[in-house]
Amino acid sequence: MKYQIMVKILMLLLARRKATAREIADRYDISIRSVYRYVEELAVAGIPVDVARGRYGGITIADTYRLPVGYFTKEEYSAAVNALTAMSSQVSDEAVLTALEKLQRQIKSENADRSVSGSIIVDGGTWGDTKNFADKMSVCERAVEESLCLDIDYISRSGEHSRRIIDPHVLIFKQNVWYVYAFCHTKQDWRTFKIGRIKNARFTGKTFEKQRITREEIPLNFRYRAEELAEICLEIEKDKLPDVEEWLGIDNIEPRGNKFIAEVAVPDDEGLVSKILGFGGGVKVLSPEQLKQRVIEAAQKIIATV
Repeated sequence: MKYQIMVKILMLLLARRKATAREIADRYDISIRSVYRYVEELAVAGIPVDVARGRYGGITIADTYRLPVGYFTKEEYSAAVNALTAMSSQVSDEAVLTALEKLQRQIKSENADRSVSGSIIVDGGTWGDTKNFADKMSVCERAVEESLCLDIDYISRSGEHSRRIIDPHVLIFKQNVWYVYAFCHTKQDWRTFKIGRIKNARFTGKTFEKQRITREEIPLNFRYRAEELAEICLEIEKDKLPDVEEWLGIDNIEPRGNKFIAEVAVPDDEGLVSKILGFGGGVKVLSPEQLKQRVIEAAQKIIATV
């Protein structure tokens, strides 16, 4: 009985995204204390449910959360939807309508493996997380387009976990990474968030007045200062040429004998050495000498850990 009710609570939240403890207790004939206990067990199981106290509080589930792909087969979805549609036309039952709405949403979710904006298809997820990333993109995209406030769980590069209320204004794609530029109510300042570092996102039910944002106001270094760039010269093996072309552009690479040489100014940040090492032995640093030594030291550290 306990687990049946927990599943029912989960299905209700998937369909409506928010419900009060009193509403759930009355619906399933249990105590409010039991509601909170079941919700806590759902959270322990890894389901992103949240409890907000106060007048406008309630129990919510992250808008980015969906049932795992394959939870139902396509045939099971169709059979369930057809049966519930037939039943809803004859019986006025809120539970039937809620279940039907939930199934229809899930079908749309599983058919949308990529987020779509106009004529642009976005499939920028991390390896093994493409579906979750598409859900995050979809939520952020809608928040930007409809000026909807978001409640996000964010994990910084240093591993710090924080809860933020944000007003998303702009989606940004830079160097194969998606960002959302937003006003952060928690910090009372503008911030840039990597979408891939958003763990969960929920619509708060509030809207905001969108401000006009210029390119110059967004701190993403679209144009690097001269002191932030390094003039590098790389020797490239033929089998690595396509990958390096996609990184540096074909205009910066020319054939010299049996090798290919790239001479280009690139941002000299912490990712440069990792990028070069990512090509294995197919890319050799010819200059500057300082960068060459950094690559050698990083490679030696890797060898030492094997």
